[in-house]
Amino acid sequence: MKNSNVIELQQPGEIVDPLTELLRSGAKELISKAVEAELQELLAHYSDLTVNGKQTVIRNGYLPERTIQTGMGAVEVKIPKVRDRSGQGIKFNSKLIPPYLKRAKRVEAFLPFLYLKGISTGDFSEALKVLLGEDAKGLSANTISRLKADWVVEHKVWSRRDLSLKNYAYLWADGIHFNVRGDNDKSCILVIIGATDKGKKELVAINDGYRESESCWYEVLQDLRNRNLKSAPKLVIGDGALGFWKALPKVFPESRGQRCWVHKIANVLAKLPKSMQPKVKESLHNIMLAEDRETAYKAFDDTVKLYEAKYPNAMKCLLKDKDAMLAFYDFPAEHWRHIRTTNPIESTFATVRLRTSKTRNCVSRDSIFAMVFKLVESAEKRWQRLHGSDLMADVIIGTKFIDGVKQVEENDRSAA
Repeated sequence: MKNSNVIELQQPGEIVDPLTELLRSGAKELISKAVEAELQELLAHYSDLTVNGKQTVIRNGYLPERTIQTGMGAVEVKIPKVRDRSGQGIKFNSKLIPPYLKRAKRVEAFLPFLYLKGISTGDFSEALKVLLGEDAKGLSANTISRLKADWVVEHKVWSRRDLSLKNYAYLWADGIHFNVRGDNDKSCILVIIGATDKGKKELVAINDGYRESESCWYEVLQDLRNRNLKSAPKLVIGDGALGFWKALPKVFPESRGQRCWVHKIANVLAKLPKSMQPKVKESLHNIMLAEDRETAYKAFDDTVKLYEAKYPNAMKCLLKDKDAMLAFYDFPAEHWRHIRTTNPIESTFATVRLRTSKTRNCVSRDSIFAMVFKLVESAEKRWQRLHGSDLMADVIIGTKFIDGVKQVEENDRSAA
């Protein structure tokens, strides 16, 4: 039961930064694991204290759950207990969460600090102090290292999970670039998000990459096959990265490709003078939002005809992926808003990119990789199902759609 005396900091109508929401949901896990690391240190310290060959200091459940007010609102925490059979009265008291702590100090500084410096051993200690107050102790290097090690193990276990029961109708793929210490701008993190047969979005893969090369993407996709992902996705959405599109048919030759409209529009506009960008952008939106393929092709041709003479490079960029830009018309209209772009990935990483673009050298590559995995894992819990999720089964079995409309077979018409 929640403490009625705790006042949530978020006010009605407040606009919350997506990262704020992300970290709000992860605060409980962060605190819990830090306290658990403290407990493990205590148990290790008394591991040699035995009676009849058995350890005398062992864990013994939890104290009643209590609430601490943080900058992300009320967070419920459970502090573990120990049992001492030696008669010395050994107890576990968390220095991080003292018995009577009810409100964290200086919490308003926690969110950006945790993200920017929250993984490296030294800075993570500072971040937790900002969350829980300057008086919070127990943040030794061993405690932080144990916490980080847990994240590494979690990611390794997750990366080896069996996929034999998974069936993805759609996959979104993108390479996410970060400014990190020692990075030469050639490395990135390769991310794949999938839509299940129930319309639920979930993180499928997150791996290290190099220039989004064909070989790196091939390894990521082949790893899905190796872990028993037997059914190829019906549609894969990605940007114009050549490495990915070369690798895809080698692993999933049956899958169709849809180029991301957000990336395409950005690439086309980059080849235009600023004065022309709003007008051309409107034309591109008219293509993307056309109600059927015929109208889209006409808008496509009209746009090229109108601007090709003055801006040939921009129109050449647009024409490059013409058919792949309009693949979504062969899938349910209810899904178009989801499958025209790589937005499921872009929206998740938008705030992350905002932070890292201004903080070069603030964290190491290993640190930011661990943070990315934990942030996406947390965000995944709040991802909404696709609109028209009841049509996902039709997509997976290969039901034909024309301009977003399901086609009824002749025998089905007769039965009707």
